[in-house]
Amino acid sequence: MTNTKRSVTAPHLGTRALNRATLDRQLLLRPARISAAAAVEHLVGLQAQNVKPPYYALAARLDGFAPEALSRLMADREVVRIVTMRSTIHTHTADDCLSLRPLVQPARDRELTNFRTGLAGVDLDRLAALARDLVETEPRTMKQLREALLQEWPDADPQALSVAARCRLPLVQVTPRGLWGLSGQVSLTTAEHWLGRPAGPAATPDAVVLRYLAAFGPASVRDMQTWAGLTRLRDAFERLRPRLVTFRDEGGVELFDLPDATRPAPDTPAPPRFLPEFDNLLLSHADRTRVVPPEYRGRAWQGNIAHRTLLVDGFLAGLWRLDEQALVIEPFGRLTGAQRDEIVAEGERMLRIMHPESSCDVRFGAVRDA
Repeated sequence: MTNTKRSVTAPHLGTRALNRATLDRQLLLRPARISAAAAVEHLVGLQAQNVKPPYYALAARLDGFAPEALSRLMADREVVRIVTMRSTIHTHTADDCLSLRPLVQPARDRELTNFRTGLAGVDLDRLAALARDLVETEPRTMKQLREALLQEWPDADPQALSVAARCRLPLVQVTPRGLWGLSGQVSLTTAEHWLGRPAGPAATPDAVVLRYLAAFGPASVRDMQTWAGLTRLRDAFERLRPRLVTFRDEGGVELFDLPDATRPAPDTPAPPRFLPEFDNLLLSHADRTRVVPPEYRGRAWQGNIAHRTLLVDGFLAGLWRLDEQALVIEPFGRLTGAQRDEIVAEGERMLRIMHPESSCDVRFGAVRDA
């Protein structure tokens, strides 16, 4: 009952207020003058199912960004690509890699229950030890690792064996995979081996709640659980309640935030932004209406394929793609002349950063219907 009373009496935050607060935390209201490393740390990692999205994510957020900055961090092993939140690949700082992966390890262990039939008779502790020895001897592709494990357990499901190795071990993708302008197949070794130091103690839920709110708040308990792929985080929020402020959204859901965090006015200008596929802005809340208008729900995805997205006035408003000659924008609705001019200017800025030698221009495609 106490929590209900607090929620009812908490100040109200409308959708636009939540939008502007989240964009500000996400460094999307104005290009931030911080380093790529500082941005990756502040954002608690960048979703990185593909190689290029983290680069485009930082291009949308940072003043003076160049792709080589993130690529250099990866080459120097200051950032790495590893499965963490939501069982998806993220680009994390080395420190976060070594502390966040232990935090989400229980979720990775639970993930294996979906493969128990294919792992019948497999000693998972032995599998982890064998897989660690294999990838620390030399980085292995998942195919190579799977084939080696099949020699030990020939009756097991091959896919289940590779999933077990990925879940039980903190496997990072070694370079040149992930470097800007280079190609390389996915080869894996352990985070400890690649970084030359042991994993630190797992980050505490309380500490990560504070970091999540700094990057994604104001937010509900369910929002953070969606972002992290974890459950039972209510206790951490309750422990922190005396240090936090609370609000309620338009549906009456209780939202938590840091007391000194910025919450810009709802009418704060929000310039257009070109975001990559899998950007965490669109994936890190249970209620995504702060960024995705209800009428556009599901428009950023087609099956298992995520599209590159365009924000106009802070909200999802279309898709974009690059072909050989142009940056092509496919809006979801009609745009004003002023909006089109702003989108062109932002598109040209993005092209100068990401493709400085390209002669691409900016074009508008037909309005993309549902």
